[in-house]
Amino acid sequence: MTTLYHNPRCSKSREALHLLEAEGETLEIIKYLENPPCYQELTQVIELLEIKPMDLVRTQESVWKEKFKGVKLTDEELITAMVENPKLIERPIAIKGTHAVIGRPPEKVLEIL
Repeated sequence: MTTLYHNPRCSKSREALHLLEAEGETLEIIKYLENPPCYQELTQVIELLEIKPMDLVRTQESVWKEKFKGVKLTDEELITAMVENPKLIERPIAIKGTHAVIGRPPEKVLEIL
C-alpha cells in the first residue's frame, strides 16, 4: 500500500494520484489540509524523506511570507509551523514501506514502487 499526502486542489498532487492509480497501487489518501499530521507523524515523514524540515516547506505560501520569512527557526520550530499551518507542507508526498518521495515532478512518486 502507498500512502499519498494529497491536496486535491493541486494539479501536481492530482497528477501524482493518477500516476499511482494507473500503476494499480492500493492507496491510502491523506488530505493533509483537512487532517493535518501531528508533530510526531510529520517528523517520521521527514525522516523517511531523508531531508531537513526546511526542504519540506513551501516558502512561496503567503503564510510563510507573513509569519516566518527572515525568521531563524530550529528544525523543531519548522515542524511545528508546518503542523499548525499545513499549507506550508510541500506536496504531494508518497510513502511506501520505508521509502518516501516528494512528487515534484509528479513522476517521482513512481520511484517508490
